[in-house]
Amino acid sequence: MLLAQPKRSRCSSSYWYQGHFQQNFHPDQSLDSCLVQRVPATVICLIKACWKSCQLLEVKIMLMPEGHMMTMAFAIGLSIKELKCNFSNELKVPTEVIQISLSGRVIEDHRNLIELGVQPHSTVQLEMTSSDPDNHPIRPMKPRQDYNMPDVLTVRVQTDSETDTFQDVVVEVERVTHRKAFLGGYRHKATGTEYHHAAVQTIAKKKPDGGVETFSRDTQTVTVKSQSQQCTNSTSTQMTRIGCYVSNMEDKLISPGAYVTAAQYHAKRLRAVITLQTHTRRWQAKRMTDQLRADRDLRLAWMERDGCRKRREKEEQIKAEYNRRMNPESRDDFALLYSALEKWKKEELERINATLEGAERKAALCALLEQETQLIASIGRHRIAAGERNYHKAVQAFLEKCAAPKRWCAFDGKMTQMETQYTIRAKKLKELYTSINLHYFNHEERLDVLLTLKHTVKEHDCKLTQDIVELIDREADLLLRGVKKSNLEGLRKRISTLFLQYIKSPTFNPEAAKLLKVPQDPAQLRKNIYFCRSCCRHLQSTDFTLTVNARLVGQCQSCSELDSEARGRENLSHYKTILSRLRKSEAQRDKEAKITFLLQEQDLKYLVDVVWGAQSALSAWNDMHDLVMVRWERMWEWSPWNCILLTKEEAPVHDKVEDNEKAYGVVFIQNVKQKHTLAKKYFSQIPVMAKYLQDVHSQQAAHGNFLVAKPINTLTAKALPTIPQA
Repeated sequence: MLLAQPKRSRCSSSYWYQGHFQQNFHPDQSLDSCLVQRVPATVICLIKACWKSCQLLEVKIMLMPEGHMMTMAFAIGLSIKELKCNFSNELKVPTEVIQISLSGRVIEDHRNLIELGVQPHSTVQLEMTSSDPDNHPIRPMKPRQDYNMPDVLTVRVQTDSETDTFQDVVVEVERVTHRKAFLGGYRHKATGTEYHHAAVQTIAKKKPDGGVETFSRDTQTVTVKSQSQQCTNSTSTQMTRIGCYVSNMEDKLISPGAYVTAAQYHAKRLRAVITLQTHTRRWQAKRMTDQLRADRDLRLAWMERDGCRKRREKEEQIKAEYNRRMNPESRDDFALLYSALEKWKKEELERINATLEGAERKAALCALLEQETQLIASIGRHRIAAGERNYHKAVQAFLEKCAAPKRWCAFDGKMTQMETQYTIRAKKLKELYTSINLHYFNHEERLDVLLTLKHTVKEHDCKLTQDIVELIDREADLLLRGVKKSNLEGLRKRISTLFLQYIKSPTFNPEAAKLLKVPQDPAQLRKNIYFCRSCCRHLQSTDFTLTVNARLVGQCQSCSELDSEARGRENLSHYKTILSRLRKSEAQRDKEAKITFLLQEQDLKYLVDVVWGAQSALSAWNDMHDLVMVRWERMWEWSPWNCILLTKEEAPVHDKVEDNEKAYGVVFIQNVKQKHTLAKKYFSQIPVMAKYLQDVHSQQAAHGNFLVAKPINTLTAKALPTIPQA
């Protein structure tokens, strides 16, 4: 058998005899018989020496100081120097620094493994160290990634099954260097994987040599084989003849049919084609009618749903308007009431003037005036009640804003909250204010709340806190005397009012400074403060309602509302709704849009009523709840000269139009341009709006005679006082 052995420096003749001996030696034969049969007598001594030196020995090397064990097979005649050379190549360490020792004694380089007293096929353990561990340490050899099998395997074999006797057998692994021969195989059609036939790894046993040299070769003649086959079906024809009778009982008489000409054949095929086309077209027509019927049903269902939606929205709108009239809360609700009152008054005046004359007319007018007075008084009572409710809501909202923690958005999108000493102080004052306004406390609980309030306000000594403490002592004394709660309502209201004034003071509640309308810094009072000639008060610019064509500051909002309630009684809630929708849509399209925020309700009222006639430009729908203001050219910013009044259903469709010239007719486009010209003529008189217009002739050449908006310059806004932007 061939063995994997390390390289050794021997003569070439010794290696030849050694290889020849190993290849021709059989394990069942003895050494002497092999030598007699295989090798000439002149080299028997040399072969015996080679045979003794080529026997293997299992060597266990312990790498110090890590204690790693390596097991390898070496020839028993190998010297220590050759062993060092082998490990020097494997461990990448110079030969001079390697020291091999046995039982603690260093072995010289000229000695071999036989001189250590070991027997062939046995095991010896050696220790390997480095004389220069700092520069050349001995590290364990990394195992090969492709092949990890050791050189020697120890197998335990049971020799006797009755006595359970085992024997350890050392198995030497043969390292085959040549590649296996390709013996064919097959390839998977689906995956393309190739599978090769396995080859025998054990060398076949050679036949004994008979002494006669023989040669063999395969012939190159092609083999020819003759083989006959029979069909599966056999057919034959048999007729009656002399010596053979065939019955004619099952014979059939076949006669030729009518002759068909080419014209007849093509006419028959044409009739068949027409029949097929008739059925096919009928199927297609039925399919198309079914689709049309399904589309009609879907259209009718959609129209029914849309009608139900419109009716539901109309009912909700009427119900909401009814609730606003019956339970008014805001200024718009009361403006709606006064507008309805004015409308009712005009209808009654028309009826009286048309039906009555003389004294009866005067009496009817006096009765109408009396009814109007009663209705105005009723509206005033509703306003007082709503003012009280709104006052409590405003106070509660003010306290909530003061006690709200600081919030900001973190880098991950989550909201972060932080409580400061000022917000904690505001939250404490809010809870205390809520406690003193509760009415279901008994005497002991009320006294505890008053005592807590007293300790809170006594932290600061001023006229306000002294008044609060005095009122608290007075209520506590009256509670101890057993005074009824109904008699203490005025005193408790004074305490609540003074404590609210205490909360609104930035000295006692720093969080209230940012929520007060009147700034604490006197220098800020000189900015954006104007005088109202009606109520003779100095107010901020946000308290004035200015139109875009206003050149002077007129009445404040309160005076304007009072004048409207007494005279015109106009309801601008519809225009305010249209303007809020317009601002919201423009803010979503362009964050820098500013023209819509310069307009007020009165300006939009003129644009809707005068320019567009308070109806849709397409369908002439005049319900103000369904009208919206959108862009005419969607690529340009909205402006009074780039707008159109449509319904809610028409606006999304118009917004999808790419080219208005192709989508609408010539007459309609001319009407729209005429309205744009009217709007431009009215708004061009305003100094601020005039800055956003461009020359009409230049726009004709550049953009097809469309009026467009220019980018807003903030410096031009100084012509009028500051106007709030929504």
